[in-house]
Amino acid sequence: METVLLYVVGVVIIALGLALSIALHEIGHLLPAKLFGVRVSQYMIGFGPTLWSKRKGETEYGVKAIPLGGYVSMAGMYPPAKPGEKARTSSTGFFQSMVQDARTANAETVPEGQEHRTFYRLPVWKRIIIMAGGPFMNLLIAVALFAVVLCGFGVQQVSTTVGSVSECLIPASAEQRDCAPSDQAAPAAAAGILPGDTLVSVDGQAISSWQDSTAIIQKSAGEPIDIVVKRDGKNIDVVATPALTERYVFDDNGEVATGSDGELLTEQVGMLGITAAYKAVPQPPSAVLPAVGDNITAVTGIILNLPQRLVDVANAAFGPEERDPNGPMSVVGVGRIAGEVTSINTIPIADRAAYLIGLVASVNVALLVFNLVPLMPLDGGHIAGAVWEGIRRFFAKLFGRRDPGPFDAARFIPITFGVVILLGGMSLLLIYADIVKPISLL
Repeated sequence: METVLLYVVGVVIIALGLALSIALHEIGHLLPAKLFGVRVSQYMIGFGPTLWSKRKGETEYGVKAIPLGGYVSMAGMYPPAKPGEKARTSSTGFFQSMVQDARTANAETVPEGQEHRTFYRLPVWKRIIIMAGGPFMNLLIAVALFAVVLCGFGVQQVSTTVGSVSECLIPASAEQRDCAPSDQAAPAAAAGILPGDTLVSVDGQAISSWQDSTAIIQKSAGEPIDIVVKRDGKNIDVVATPALTERYVFDDNGEVATGSDGELLTEQVGMLGITAAYKAVPQPPSAVLPAVGDNITAVTGIILNLPQRLVDVANAAFGPEERDPNGPMSVVGVGRIAGEVTSINTIPIADRAAYLIGLVASVNVALLVFNLVPLMPLDGGHIAGAVWEGIRRFFAKLFGRRDPGPFDAARFIPITFGVVILLGGMSLLLIYADIVKPISLL
């Protein structure tokens, strides 16, 4: 029962984190829009039917039933078909009707006498600031949360403390995986070394990192070495003789290396049968921005390869393949991961809290990068349109030509419609995959 409750707590925490991230994203649009005088009629979290709303001044603030995003409704997102002309009331063709309906709905957002407060009339740089405000808010959230995780909780790193002591030593290539009663005790166990002991010195050399002790032990097979460990605040002297044992050879990426014949490589080294414990080490503030940058690079890689990634997800969801743990997932998948983490009661509470905070930070990075994709109706599409307008006007002025006027985003409504359908299909696929074949940490 406790595990179930902890799971639910994790889901609720991540849901609240996502909701707050979306709310702050939309505030990133709202504040500069109001600062620049644009008429904002709605600030909504979610889509669909309105669950709650309250009007303050000219803006209605509310929450809607489908918590998959949010929006800020600004007057005059699209210019009229021609400067100074009213939109036509009819058109021919499906896509032309879509464009016309968008213009008509857009015209209704501009009250009589408020034409000067429309979005499309703003200078290019102001429109870019408004549309980039949402992703920028996600960036600020990510930086703040990564700072909490890295500088407050710290990063798990190998310590000089013994995490576990093996009962015996089993060669890497052996089929045996468990110690038998007849197996000789591992040198560390025979010498009386216990989990929780901290290595002070090995063979007379002070130990400042686990790698220091490993280097000495591996070259001392068959030779008794003096080891000093700290236990309960006291130094204890022990003598252990590393045994010559076969282990796998690892490459620079931490993977087991293979030879030219495709076989896994092994080597004979001295071993005591101890592994290191990990401890959280707080990082300096200078580590925050590089961590955010690495996260942005990883998310960008996923988005650039999104078609193939979605094919892989579909193959896993409808076939025998396994899900890529580094692949895309929906909010359902993120919630499941959060629930799993909080329900593992063998992990310290601080570590679970750090993971959840880092998960929300990573989600904000995903919102940042995804919203900057230069496609309507994403923020990046509006930014790209404003930049294109600025380029056209610059060259028109440079060559003494007539001002081409504002960028007509309404003409791209059919493309917007297609993008919305694709995003909806992608969301349904990821949600289905996260239900039938979820990515799991366990």
